[in-house]
Amino acid sequence: MAKEIGKPAFLSEARISAIGSYVPEQVITNADLETLVDTDHEWIVRRTGIEQRHKAADDQSTSHLAIAAVHDLLYKFPAVSASDIDAILVATTTPDMPFPSVASQVQQAIGAASGSLAVDVSAACAGFVTALQLANGLILSRSFRKVLVIGAETLTKITDYTDRSTCILFGDGAGAVLVEAADQGAFLSSNANTDGSGGMQVYCSADNKIVQNGREVYKWALSTVPGGVRDLLQKAGSTLESLDWFIPHSANLRMIEAICERLDMPAEKILQSVVSNGNTSAASIPLALDAAYRQGKLQSGQLLALYGFGSGLTQSGLLLRWTI
Repeated sequence: MAKEIGKPAFLSEARISAIGSYVPEQVITNADLETLVDTDHEWIVRRTGIEQRHKAADDQSTSHLAIAAVHDLLYKFPAVSASDIDAILVATTTPDMPFPSVASQVQQAIGAASGSLAVDVSAACAGFVTALQLANGLILSRSFRKVLVIGAETLTKITDYTDRSTCILFGDGAGAVLVEAADQGAFLSSNANTDGSGGMQVYCSADNKIVQNGREVYKWALSTVPGGVRDLLQKAGSTLESLDWFIPHSANLRMIEAICERLDMPAEKILQSVVSNGNTSAASIPLALDAAYRQGKLQSGQLLALYGFGSGLTQSGLLLRWTI
């Protein structure tokens, strides 16, 4: 059969083929926060489920965390060559600086192809899933074959440690996955929703500090995320019962539990990173994925629902088959 004119020789469906992560060495415990504001360990755990979070060193920026996560990926998957990566997407709300992008710094540090696309994605806590959706689109366009998707944050650098309601939440970390062309696609459905009228419920102030109306964000998430998850499954002709793992943004363990209660989803199906890492925004979902991968919880062929939600107010969902 003659080759179809104009059709590239490489494959155009997408799957995840490698994963890595990194968290800084320094830990902020709940006891540490007791010395800063009027709080205590029991209150923090009761309200959020968080027991500790990681803090980047003074000389560590978001790019350092992102690069370390990619190095972990390359170490665990030695068959992956950085020089073959032709696109890099970094989801972050805490870039080192307005420009150059974190993605361009990752490209240089890991030795990715000089012809690579390198772009930062700003969608806050929905950023990693949004970047995965974009990676899928790049591969479906048949212009790219290997897309590195990273969620990386240094939120402790913009946390107001005089604000009792927010300083207990945030931590630093990074996670990375490789999305590559395949003969059978693993990305089954996706959705997104933004309500810009509520965008100022979570924002970065002029003095570069996180400001959050936690009560309103909580109400918004509980009233909208369950419906978004059901829509994601319905688009693929799937059901909650067929789902192996639900990986929501790890904002607050109590919020996740409430969302799952509204979905009538058992807690045993949840993967989260909030208890040991706090809220790491765009990094929370890849951190949860890599922890589960290292623990042997993720098996090839399992059905996963990833769902990011946060400032914007923005949501992004992705249903996929795990292929590692």
